Amino acid sequence: MDTFKAIATRRSIRRFTKDPLPREVVERILAATVQAPSAKNYQPWRFVVLEGEHHDRLATMMLEAATSLKAQGVNIGSLEGTARAMLGAPLTVVVFNTAPPPEVPAEAHDDWHWVMAQSTGGAIQTMLLAAQALGVGSLWICDILYVSSAVREWLGHPHDPIVAAVTLGYADEAPKPRPRRPWQEVTEWWSAD
Repeated sequence: MDTFKAIATRRSIRRFTKDPLPREVVERILAATVQAPSAKNYQPWRFVVLEGEHHDRLATMMLEAATSLKAQGVNIGSLEGTARAMLGAPLTVVVFNTAPPPEVPAEAHDDWHWVMAQSTGGAIQTMLLAAQALGVGSLWICDILYVSSAVREWLGHPHDPIVAAVTLGYADEAPKPRPRRPWQEVTEWWSAD
């Protein structure tokens, strides 16, 4: 698929078919994902692919958090709906940033995380476009942050921050394009005159 077509046709999918996603398709998406640019070519992203009972456990953890937080009167936004959408898909990729390397001084850790999160965001966008090009639906999930600590411990990454998760599967819906502001409305152009 043409890159511009993939960009224009990509949608956030919340209803998936029950069809499994072949491993070779997921591997192809991941191979494209790691081609994303990163600050100083550090490549800070790490991925954990969850299928089957592991995938369902993540969604269940999110649903349990939604129930607990609602009982406390906390506004959970889209957490519950996102977890239910995940249950309909065959797999989810949890996306981590690595912890700062030893040469990064402690006072620079916040800046390091911010810069590397930008790199990992680029990798996630690359993942979404690769999935779209292969006919695979995707959903970029930040609601995983409600259960970040528990998921990091469960998956054995206690010191690596979770950036997001991406649910992948074959789409069982075709959402219409969401409104976008034209580039002219959001861009300043300073020419050398």
